[in-house]
Parts: sequence; structure tokens; C-alpha cells
Amino acid sequence: MKRLILATLLAFPMIAPTIAMADPGSRCHFHGKKLAAESTVLQCASQRKASLIEAGKLEKIWASVQQASIDLVDGKKAKEWRVIYQNPAASDNAKSSPYLFFTPPGNFIAANHTGN
Repeated sequence: MKRLILATLLAFPMIAPTIAMADPGSRCHFHGKKLAAESTVLQCASQRKASLIEAGKLEKIWASVQQASIDLVDGKKAKEWRVIYQNPAASDNAKSSPYLFFTPPGNFIAANHTGN
């Protein structure tokens, strides 16, 4: 028993940095198949949008833009949440509507400007 406790105490410093360096978007990580509430998905979409802006994949102008719509659509494999943002002031008309996709429980799948 003492060896088990000692091994656990010695292993913790190697595990702790991994735990502390979790992705900021990981707050929206869900298990199970329960359908998330729209409010949960919108909160996760807002967090993911901020991550995309920080990574330079969306322009900073998107920071203040609220979602235009949210709906449950048929995805390639199953139902998916689709959150659409619209900004007519975007510098590129082809990129005036980013789409963010989430699993029914609320996990991020992908983002694009086509909606597919």
C-alpha cells in the first residue's frame, strides 16, 4: 500500500502540467448523447469564435458580432447544431457568414464559410 501511495505521489508532478495546460475551448467538452440546450451551444459557439479570432482564423471585427441563428440540421453522420454569424461589414463578402458546427451534446465539430 505504501508503494502505491508513493508511486502516485511521484507520478502526479508528471501529470499535473498536462492537466493545467488544457485548451481554453475545453470547457465545452461533453459526454453522452443528451441534446444540449440552445443556450449551452451558444455559449460554446461564443467561446469557439473567440478562439478562432485569437488564432487569426477570423478577423477581429467578429468579436462583437452576435449569432444570427442557431438550428439543428442533418449533418453527414447525424444531427448537428449549426450556429451562423453574419456581418455585412466583413472585408471579404465570401467570408461574411461563418458557420460553426457542434454535436448534439455541444462538442465543436468544425467551422467554415460555406455552411456545408
